[in-house]
Amino acid sequence: MEDENQELIQFTEELQSLADTSLQNVLWDKHSIYKIPASVTALNETAYMPQTVSFGPYHHGEDHLKPMEEHKQRALTYYLNRGGRRLQAVVESLNDEIQVLKDSYDMLGESWKDDKNKFLRLMILDGCFMLEIIRLASHSLDGYAANDPIFSSHGRLYIAPYIRRDMLLLENQLPMLVLYKLFALESNGAQDEGFVNELVLNFCYPNAPVSKLDKSLHVLDLYRKSLILKDPAWKMRCPRVTGGLLNDVNDIFRSATEINDAGIQFKKGKTKSLRGISFHRGVLELPVIVVDDATEATFLNLIAFERLHVGAGNEVTSDVFFMDSIIDNERDVVLLHSRGIIQNAIGSDMAVAELFNSLSKDIALDPDSSLEVVKMQVNAYCQMPWNEWRANLIHTYFRNPWALLSVIAAFILFALTGAHTVYSIIPYYNSNYSTLPFSPTGFAAPPPLPTPRPPRTPSGWSPRKP
Repeated sequence: MEDENQELIQFTEELQSLADTSLQNVLWDKHSIYKIPASVTALNETAYMPQTVSFGPYHHGEDHLKPMEEHKQRALTYYLNRGGRRLQAVVESLNDEIQVLKDSYDMLGESWKDDKNKFLRLMILDGCFMLEIIRLASHSLDGYAANDPIFSSHGRLYIAPYIRRDMLLLENQLPMLVLYKLFALESNGAQDEGFVNELVLNFCYPNAPVSKLDKSLHVLDLYRKSLILKDPAWKMRCPRVTGGLLNDVNDIFRSATEINDAGIQFKKGKTKSLRGISFHRGVLELPVIVVDDATEATFLNLIAFERLHVGAGNEVTSDVFFMDSIIDNERDVVLLHSRGIIQNAIGSDMAVAELFNSLSKDIALDPDSSLEVVKMQVNAYCQMPWNEWRANLIHTYFRNPWALLSVIAAFILFALTGAHTVYSIIPYYNSNYSTLPFSPTGFAAPPPLPTPRPPRTPSGWSPRKP
């Protein structure tokens, strides 16, 4: 009986621990690096997998990434030798934050949780390697051999682009706290988080102006913040629709060519911020988007981060959905490229259209997003009677060159037929004009007077002689 009571008490305590969600809520607040669910990766597995180097525990030790491990050890040596630092100082600095670093990972394996030294070694090696890699973009290569396969001009040209792509994968992240600590040790506390952020962004955004940002969770989070950074000079205009109420507008959004046919002009934005999408007085302003080989993987991982990290926001997801809405085929890409909005670095316009169409699978536009307002404004403008008639005319008669030639030929034929009719009528009126009793002055001439007849003389009568 006592054993049964003891089991009941133990069972009750287990249920109580499951019901107590306070600890789980605390962990949720600390997580920032996630394993992406299989339902998401199934659409494009390679977009979420590192190809060259692993950062963090999720992909550490995979066979195709092992060749880079020896270069991580050399990076640690260069880091220590550069300023004469002791490894003990590095270990102590990161050991103070070991639990914070572990809590950053949503699904950390038991071997990493239980073996503190193993996890700490991983953070130090990966952190030093990442630190040395980002130096390639802005620092001289003093101390490295000229024939170094990674930390040299050769590595900057051929290896760094692949590492940059892997640094922006959600499952391949290091907590930014590691880099902050390593830079603080190197500069003896002289460099703050803003300086580290600038170095990282300069590596991710070569030759681009970098804005000062606050402390971030990891490289992907920092890169995302730089994409949605709001320009202080840019102001969101209030909705102004003259064609009807916003709520009455159809939810179906038109493609870029259809929008252009309705009289809306596309304009390249003055900023690369994804928040720079606006519509005002028939002009749709869009930020510049560079499409290259890493664009698909980067956007998919940014979308995954916004999906999994509560409170991250949905700016990137909304922008990708909006771009997919206006890009249906290569004609839309050609139009946006001609306006300087899309910079195509992958060659094929059809490939760019397919890329944006694939990015938006299983995502939706947040109804509270500012882009929803822009969408309704554009739809309302397109549905104004004159704009809709103009769009139908262009779509029906001016989209196909043969249809355009047919319209021109019909117009010329109509003009020639009209001219022929006019010239056929003129001789008829000229012939009738000569037979009509009209004077040159335009007034009718009086009829001629009758000739007087002489009086009749009776027969046998002769005039009397005087």
